[in-house]
Amino acid sequence: MTIADYARQIPNELVAAVRTTMIVTAIVGLVLGIIALVWPEATLLVIGVLFGISLIMAGLFRLYEATASTLLSGGWRFALGLIGVLILAAGIVAVFNPEKSLVFLAIFIGIGWIFQGIADLARASAGSQHVPRWLLVLSGVVSIIAGIVMMLIPGLALATFLIIAAIMLIVISVVTLLTLPKKIEEPGNLI
Repeated sequence: MTIADYARQIPNELVAAVRTTMIVTAIVGLVLGIIALVWPEATLLVIGVLFGISLIMAGLFRLYEATASTLLSGGWRFALGLIGVLILAAGIVAVFNPEKSLVFLAIFIGIGWIFQGIADLARASAGSQHVPRWLLVLSGVVSIIAGIVMMLIPGLALATFLIIAAIMLIVISVVTLLTLPKKIEEPGNLI
């Protein structure tokens, strides 16, 4: 069977639903990308608030887990509760001070990139057979440098990310609109 044979098996109603979803998603993507380019500071603040809300939700989940996990020992439950309180507090601070939460987020990302770079360099020194050694070294060095930059100048790094992400979102949305699936006419319905 060819791809065209499989495409003919998809009902036109499903194609129409997928097409509608793709159009709506692309339009939302275009709007969000343009907003991010026009108002980068406001967009970053929204990201900071959303990060804070996600921390609040994670903290509340940990608190629930600490009270509901009756099979865990008292020490583990206390540790989960303490972690939940700390995450919840960080989330509340992030919601009311999103600029600081963005700095925290940037530092967290930077640390992650540094660890990824160290892991890539370790894989290169161990002689990984799956990826060329030079590529692992390059990836490791770039990740470490990007992590350090992210930690030293988080505002500029996040603003740069935002601009790149906004441009990519706009481009992907336009490409999505240009590559929408079409209904396939059946041979008997061509008249």
